[in-house]
Amino acid sequence: MSHKKVAILISGGGSNMVSLVESMTGDHPARPCLVLSNNADAGGLQKAAAAGIATAVVDHRPFKGDRAAFEEDLVKPILEAGADIVCLAGFMRVLTAGFVSQFQGRMLNIHPSLLPKYKGLHTHARAIEAGDAEHGCTVHEVTPALDDGPILGQARVPILPDDTPDELAARVLVQEHRLYPAVLRRYAAGDRSRLDLT
Repeated sequence: MSHKKVAILISGGGSNMVSLVESMTGDHPARPCLVLSNNADAGGLQKAAAAGIATAVVDHRPFKGDRAAFEEDLVKPILEAGADIVCLAGFMRVLTAGFVSQFQGRMLNIHPSLLPKYKGLHTHARAIEAGDAEHGCTVHEVTPALDDGPILGQARVPILPDDTPDELAARVLVQEHRLYPAVLRRYAAGDRSRLDLT
């Protein structure tokens, strides 16, 4: 069986990347081929290297806001690795339509809210402030619009009466580590039906 190759893009500690990598074993239809970061200090890079996965860094800072030039360099290691699927896992740069269109239909992202609610940042605080009864995370296909694209899966957590954003974020992260690997496994096998975890 030939495995699909997965490139994972991170900016920080890479906890979702680790959960994806750890899931891609045995009869899983995919294998990690690259962990790529825009930040040379990203803790996830050492974790990936320790797991024997190729790593690369394309620092966005020297490009001084020239997103097209940054993305031109960012795409090179992904293409060189022969990635079939690209997973954004805490990658904190907004990607342009030009980049996304190269991978549309094979690029996933995880977002810490129940989309279409709370696109963008500070999702946990926003859900608490809105008085929502529940919150969670979403895995979706990436399209040029931010935090948009077909929803492939969601996991929900209740918002408790005295929750702080940090406490809520920690509970959502547990679900992220369940949801993303489950969706990726199905996606790599060609199943794009929606998965809802409770």
